[in-house]
Amino acid sequence: MPAELEPLEAAVLDKLLAGTHPVLAALRAQLAGATVKHRTHTGVGFFTDFAPAQDAIPAPVRTLRFGDVRATIEGLQHGADFVLFVEDGLLVTLEGFSCDEPWPAEIVVVAVGYWDPARPDLETKLR
Repeated sequence: MPAELEPLEAAVLDKLLAGTHPVLAALRAQLAGATVKHRTHTGVGFFTDFAPAQDAIPAPVRTLRFGDVRATIEGLQHGADFVLFVEDGLLVTLEGFSCDEPWPAEIVVVAVGYWDPARPDLETKLR
C-alpha cells in the first residue's frame, strides 16, 4: 500500500480489497503502485484521490462504486462508512464519512469490519 496512506485508509482499503475475485486482485495490484494525489477533509469525513502508477493495469471492470466496510472510531457515536470509486478500471477515490456527526480531529480506530461478512452485495456488483 502507498506509504502516504493514513492508518485508517490503509485498514479500510485492506478490508475493501480483500477477496479472491479478479477485480479485487487487480485493484490490490494497482494500490501497491499508486500514490495519494490529494486528500480533502470535509468536516464530516474525507476524500482521498489516487494517482495510479504509469504501468497500472486496469481491473476488468469499467465503473464501480462499493463500500461494505464500517469503522468504529472514538468520538463517532455512529461510526464511519466508506465508498471506493473505480473509473475505467482504475482506483480513483476513497471516501470516508460519518453519519451526521463532525469528523474527529484525531482518529482513534477501535475496529474496522464488514457490514456483512458474507459480502453478498459485493459479489453481485463484481459480476
